Parts: sequence; structure tokens; C-alpha cells
Amino acid sequence: MRAALLFLVTACCLGVLLPAGASKVEKPLPQVDGVLQLTKSNFDKALKKSTQLLVHFSAPLSGDGQRVSAAFQEAAAELQGSGVTMATVDVSKDKDLAKQLNASGPPPIRLYINGDKHTPVVCPVPKNAASILTWLKRRAGSAADLLTDFSQSKDSEELLVVGFFKDLASGYADVFYAAAVDLPDVSFAITHDDKLISKYDITHDVVLLLNKSRVVEAYKMSPKTSKGDLIAFITVYQMEVVTEYDGQTAGQILTAPVPNHALLFISKSSKEFKQIHAAFLSAAQSFRLKVLFVMVNVEEPRNGRLLEYFRVREGEAPLIRLVNLTDHVTYHLPSDKFDTEIIKTFCQTYLDGTAQPKMQSEPIPEGWDTQPVKQLVGSTLEKVAFNPDKTAFVLLYLPYSQKSRALFPLWEELAKAVEHREDVVIARIDASANDINLSMYGSYPALRLFPALFAERVVDYTGKETVKDLVKFLDKEMEKAKKYRVTEDEDRKKYIEAMKAEDAKKDDKSKDEL
Repeated sequence: MRAALLFLVTACCLGVLLPAGASKVEKPLPQVDGVLQLTKSNFDKALKKSTQLLVHFSAPLSGDGQRVSAAFQEAAAELQGSGVTMATVDVSKDKDLAKQLNASGPPPIRLYINGDKHTPVVCPVPKNAASILTWLKRRAGSAADLLTDFSQSKDSEELLVVGFFKDLASGYADVFYAAAVDLPDVSFAITHDDKLISKYDITHDVVLLLNKSRVVEAYKMSPKTSKGDLIAFITVYQMEVVTEYDGQTAGQILTAPVPNHALLFISKSSKEFKQIHAAFLSAAQSFRLKVLFVMVNVEEPRNGRLLEYFRVREGEAPLIRLVNLTDHVTYHLPSDKFDTEIIKTFCQTYLDGTAQPKMQSEPIPEGWDTQPVKQLVGSTLEKVAFNPDKTAFVLLYLPYSQKSRALFPLWEELAKAVEHREDVVIARIDASANDINLSMYGSYPALRLFPALFAERVVDYTGKETVKDLVKFLDKEMEKAKKYRVTEDEDRKKYIEAMKAEDAKKDDKSKDEL
């Protein structure tokens, strides 16, 4: 009996142990219509299994979210059985993964190659599925793939970018092809046909923009020409000389490679529209690739947010503003006349750095100086920042920037850490709403320290974003300022004494004359 029981126990144990030793059947990754549904728990697994993993970081509620999702799904159907694995991550649900991959914002589609998690290749935001397919095809190809029979494309309504190269193995052809990869929605072609070169009266190593065989613009390649230069040329000349801002063009305008934008705010139904628009158009011809000219119809309700951003009321139109999308500093045409020469002069002074930025300020908020972090506006910034008796540490932020908002808790902690110090002010200011000659500041968010000095001195903070490091930086700069202040006080004392002596001489001279 005991032997039988022993046999039974042994058999049961073997029954349990044997499957453990056998190879486990790996659970497949979840997918919908051939697209992997990835989360933080399975992303690395998909990465290891895929030579090319094309991931759509989906944001369903974003402006382009549905269009990009539809394009991605359609492309996925076309790519079934290819060497590209298609996957999606819902960033609204898996925020930790999106943050880890720095994918909370654009670009929405990224290609991970050979398991490299940290340096994905960015896919240009697609218009449709063809954009994605063309991008993948061009990435895998070479300049020779763009050799084209022009007899098939001469009647095309679409813009055609043609490179005339003598040697397809040259660096010029490589730069041209690199631009083609990053512009999948544009038709590209290459030729070294001498008859075509004679037809267009050009030399080799020239890029032409053609529409129905008509030359739109030519670009002569040089050893210094970069992919970015060529992309900027193509993108700008693909647009109208003056582009009207609307739902169709907004994305194109905001992503254009020219950061300087001239905006004409005007009513299209006004009597002066034709005359002012013609002057604006004429001026724009001289600044292609330097300034992007945009017309905004103030009567269009859908342009309300843009008018609000620039603080333009419909009754104030027409007016012209210049803005740099890098530092967000705004300039206002200081004239009520809108002829071509005045507009050109305004643009040139802006490019030369001699134009004066528009001074704007939000209303002073009630109780702005009663909180640990003082909420500054344009009209209070100078008073607080350049107070010779207090050191001000100011956060310049953009309210719509996630990176800016992420610093708010840190700034509150810093204010609490130094709340016992009466000679220190911790403050913040909305840099998009208050233009107080911020051209010196660069991009935002920015941390700026204004030492307690009579001189208007500003110190950038670029260290670690921790309270400990911020306080250490603050203390160090305050010690420096004390030394400068001694010199300042001595100079001020000498100046005051000199002024008193000068006044005494004047008094003595007046007495003598009497």
C-alpha cells in the first residue's frame, strides 16, 4: 500500500515538473487589425522581437489625432507581411510609457530599428497612408530610385522637385535624396539628361521646382547646402507668397522652417483690403526664405484664438505684426500706412535687430504680491526684477507648454524654502502675454536671476531642476552681487560727492556775481 502511494505521489510530482521543464508557449502580443496594442508592460518585448517597429503614439483628442490614426491604420493594412511591425500606444492611457519615451507630444509616429529604444527615427506627420508608405520606401532606397521619365509628369498639377545632377553618386544627390525622405508628400525626381538641362537653360547640380513643366523657382546647390537648407527652400516655395491662415494652412504655417512670421490682420470685406494686400504681397517677394508672410482675416470666427493670442481686436485691424516662433517676441508695425516700402523697411529693421519689440502687459492681478510665488506682469516685472535691495528669481513660462507647467510645483517648493529671507523674491511671469523686451531671453521656460544691484544684470540658470541646486545657485550669485554692490556703492558715493561739489561751485559763482 505504501509503495503504491509512493508511486502515485512520484507520478503527480513528475506530472507537475515535466511541463515546467518543457518549452512554454509564448503568449502573443495583443493586436487589432494587424496593429500591436502596446503598453508599458509589453513595449520592450515588442522592441526585441522587431527589426523595424513603427509606433503610432496615439492622442485621440488631439487636433490631427483622428486623421493620423486613419492614415496609420490604412498603411498597416498595406504593410501586412512586410518587414515592418506596426504598433500603437495610447498616450492618454499609458502616460508613464509616453513620458519614459519622451512621446507625450509630437511627432506622433516613430520608427524603432534593431531594438534601439532611445534614438527612434521620426516619421514626418502624414497627410495620408501614402505619406507613410512613401517615407518607408524612400528610407530603404537610394537616389537612383528617383530617376524619372518626365514625359509622364509634365501635365501633373502637383509640384515636382527635380534634381539635375551629373553624378548620382555625388554629395549633392545624397543631400537631395535625404530631403526627399523627409518630404514624403512631395514628388521628387532626378535626371542627368542633357536635353532637359538645355531646355531649362541651367547647369548641373541645380534643383528646380516645376508645375506643369513651368519653372516655379530654381536652387543652385553648393558644397555648403544642407538637407535643412533644401527642405526650407522646397517648403517655402511650395506655399503661396502670402498664405491665408485657416484650418487647412495652420499646420503648414506653424511647422514651416522659417521662424520669422509677418502677419497681416485685416478684414477681407474692408474697402482697403485689395490695396493693403497688394502692398503686403509685393513686400513679401523680397523676403522669401527669411520671413513667412501670412494674412489673417479678422472676420473669420475660427481665427478667434489667434487674435486672442496676439491680443488683436477686430476693430484694431488692419495692422501688421512680426513674431519669431522661437522666442515669441512680437513686433508691431509702427505706422498707420501700409505701402510696400514701409512694410519692407519694417521687415528689414526686424531682421537687422534694430526694431523695437511691442510692449504688452496683462492687468496686474489682485493680491499678486501676497503669495509665496509672486505673479508678475509686464508692468510689474521691471519694478520687482531690478529692485536694488532684493534678489529676484523669476520663472518665465508659456501657459500652454507642458514643460513650463511642470516647473510650477518646483517653483512653489523654492518659494517655501526661502520664505524666511526678506531679501529674496520668487516670481513667475507669462512670457506669451507680457512682452517686456524679452529678446534677450531665448526659448521658454527660462529661469532668470536678477541680483540686488543698481545695474540691470540678469543671470541664466541652466543647472539641475531641484530645490537644493536652485538655492545653491541663488546663494552663490547673491555673494557675487554683494561684492559688486560694494563697488557700486563706492562709485555712487563718489558720484554724489562730485555732484555736491559741482553744485557748491555753482552756488559760489552765483554769490560772486551778486
